[in-house]
Amino acid sequence: MLAGTNRITSGNDYKMVVRRGVRVVGPHFVTYLRDNAEGLPPRFGFIVAKNVGNAVRRNRMRRRLKAACFGLLPTVNPGTDVVIRALPAAHEVEWPVLQAEVSQALLSFQRRHAAGTTGSGHRRPERLPSR
Repeated sequence: MLAGTNRITSGNDYKMVVRRGVRVVGPHFVTYLRDNAEGLPPRFGFIVAKNVGNAVRRNRMRRRLKAACFGLLPTVNPGTDVVIRALPAAHEVEWPVLQAEVSQALLSFQRRHAAGTTGSGHRRPERLPSR
């Protein structure tokens, strides 16, 4: 599981990432990524709303997302904040697809970051290919 230093816990931090971060849209998740100014270790936050299912499904989805992010932790640049919002069909997704979708979103952000185009601004979200 993710350590406390790798978790976004503040509501203001969630808002900053969602409002000012880069958005990557996939078939089951919307991922928001943003560089934090403090240069902290990579941090993750999860939004799993009631439209995903009952409490059991929502908690299972959150645990699965945490496990996927824990596996990808070494590949994420320090100073990156990531918020993953589960879409309603996310509870049906299989583990390999979940891992691939989260990994693809992180890789997409890192490519954009390397190109120097992660500034905030109004632009269309990047879309991941449907499976």
